[in-house]
Amino acid sequence: MHELNYKDEIEALQEESDFEAKGDAKYLDHEDDEARLQWAFYRPSGSHAKQVADRDVLVSIMAFNHSRLTSLERFDLLNPEVINNAALRVKIRNRSRMLFRAMVDDNFEELVLVLEKYPMFLDLAYDQMINGRIWNENYANPVAASKFLELSQTILDEKLEEGVKRRLQPLKGFSQDEAKEYLALLTNQVQNLHKIIKVHYAEAFELWLQHIQMHPLQKILWQKHINLLKENR
Repeated sequence: MHELNYKDEIEALQEESDFEAKGDAKYLDHEDDEARLQWAFYRPSGSHAKQVADRDVLVSIMAFNHSRLTSLERFDLLNPEVINNAALRVKIRNRSRMLFRAMVDDNFEELVLVLEKYPMFLDLAYDQMINGRIWNENYANPVAASKFLELSQTILDEKLEEGVKRRLQPLKGFSQDEAKEYLALLTNQVQNLHKIIKVHYAEAFELWLQHIQMHPLQKILWQKHINLLKENR
């Protein structure tokens, strides 16, 4: 019953001030898979990168689920057998769902990098995009959102489109200077924007313009800039 022995050994080490360092020295490269598995679970600061990349799929899965590395780092380090085996991917599904939720909420750039490398997880991104709540005001980068839409072409539907739009920077509350700056940002990178993003912002800026008090000639100038989004559809 090696598993129980390793568990007892590790729990005894917890009293030591250098618990993690001693555990790493003893278990990171241990010849017994069970020892490495237990240490992947108990390591106090989260699993080590070496554990996520472990040759044994169960150790790799345990480490992936207990790691504090970034999402991209975890997927990159994960044992390739787990990535390529649908039955094994089920064992990381709950943690993967949480990682995709965090990326959808906070980091579209990382979301795109993960999906470019690991498109087999697109269903998790889809689920979080349409069902996940918006908890903060960290809005999606328009270029990254455009890349996500391109990666999602095979499953793109109205629900997914609306999910992406909900995570774009709203114009409500913008001053004229803020709106001008954001419109310039969009038009400067218009060639990198997906049609859905361009249509969304063209309509949003025209609606914003209707509710702003300014000279008619100024509005004409604004409309010319908005039309740049329309001309590049």
